[in-house]
Amino acid sequence: MQPDDPAPPRLDELGEIEAAVWRELECAVQGRGRAPPQTPPHPWRVGVLATRDGDGVDARSVVLREIDRASRTLLIYTDARSPKAQQLVQHPQGTLVLWSAALGWQLRLQVALTLETSGLAVLSRWARLKLTPAAHDYLSPLPPGAALDTPHAPPRESRDHFAVIAASVQDIDWLELDARGHRRARFGSGPSRWVAP
Repeated sequence: MQPDDPAPPRLDELGEIEAAVWRELECAVQGRGRAPPQTPPHPWRVGVLATRDGDGVDARSVVLREIDRASRTLLIYTDARSPKAQQLVQHPQGTLVLWSAALGWQLRLQVALTLETSGLAVLSRWARLKLTPAAHDYLSPLPPGAALDTPHAPPRESRDHFAVIAASVQDIDWLELDARGHRRARFGSGPSRWVAP
C-alpha cells in the first residue's frame, strides 16, 4: 500500500471480526507446499507459544499445521521429548501470539493444550510427514536442546519422536493497530465484547 492509498474498509461488527479471524487462521494453514515458491506464507503460519515452566514462562516459535474451526482447535507438531511437550503435560494451558503487519492484527489465544504421542491422529500425520525432509526434525537421537560437542547434529535414527499438540482455543484477544484508532475485542465462551486497547 502506498502512503496516498485509501485505507481498507474496517470491519465494525463483532461477528464479522470473529469470522474474519477464523478465515485468516484457515488461510495460515492452507496451501503449504502447493503455493508458488514466490508466494510468502501467511504471517500467522508461525506464532509464539508460551507455556509455564516451573515458576517461570517459556516461549518459542511454532508452526500451525492444521485447524478444526468447528472444535476451535489448532494442531502443532513437536518432538515428544521437547521441553514444551514436557511443560504442557505438567501445565496444559498456554498462550499463542500471532501478528500480521498486513492486517494490523495481533491475536492472543488462550489455549488448552494436549499432547498426543500415539494413536491414529499421530500415525496418519507421521505417515505423510516421514516422506518429506521435515521428518528429520523428529529422528534425532538427542532431544531438542541437548548439548552438542560440535555444531553438527548426530546421525538420524530410524525411530521417530513425532507428536501432535492440540491447542483448543478458549479465548481470543483481538487487537487491531490502525492509524484511524486502535481497537480491541474478546471472543470466548461468553458474549463477544469490545474492550479498551
